[in-house]
Amino acid sequence: MANIAEARIKREFKEVVKSEEVAKCHIKVELVNDTFTELRGEIAGPPDTPYEGGNFILEIKIPDTYPFNPPKVKFVTKIWHPNISSVTGAICLDILKDQWAAAMTLRTVLLSLQALLAAAEPDDPQDAVVAKQYKENPKIFQDTAKHWTHVYAGGPNRTPELDAKVAQLSGMGFDANKVRVALSSHSWDAERATEYLIS
Repeated sequence: MANIAEARIKREFKEVVKSEEVAKCHIKVELVNDTFTELRGEIAGPPDTPYEGGNFILEIKIPDTYPFNPPKVKFVTKIWHPNISSVTGAICLDILKDQWAAAMTLRTVLLSLQALLAAAEPDDPQDAVVAKQYKENPKIFQDTAKHWTHVYAGGPNRTPELDAKVAQLSGMGFDANKVRVALSSHSWDAERATEYLIS
């Protein structure tokens, strides 16, 4: 790792670890393998969103060209959000691409991702299926996002009706995660989800 990148990320790492603002927002960062090239971030789902009470883990890779290029960040925790792939965890956020500036820091990235959970940008989606549901059926989107937050991020809000549908199709021998994706992608229509799983 280039010395500039390493010196800078060490300083930023300390800034996040010691920041009261970051602690208040329930954001954490830790090293993976004692190097500053790979970090593990953690953000809490913001209040008054379907992600509230969830804990989301992020994989953060720091390039040698940092801070002139953004870190590569993806969600490890599965999430139902228009700007985050429900399959790979890839994120569509301008500051992680062409709007990055060398003055930005790890703290900026983590706080921006938390803000993204509270204010989705469905017109610039990473996951077209989720974005379509977000725009066309907000109630189903909210319930689905809550369900995913409960199942994958330890969120407190259960969705018994959706849990029952997952259990019903899983009982037919399908993998529960695949069932959840099929149901979520087909607005919880069990018949369409089953057809999708069989095809």
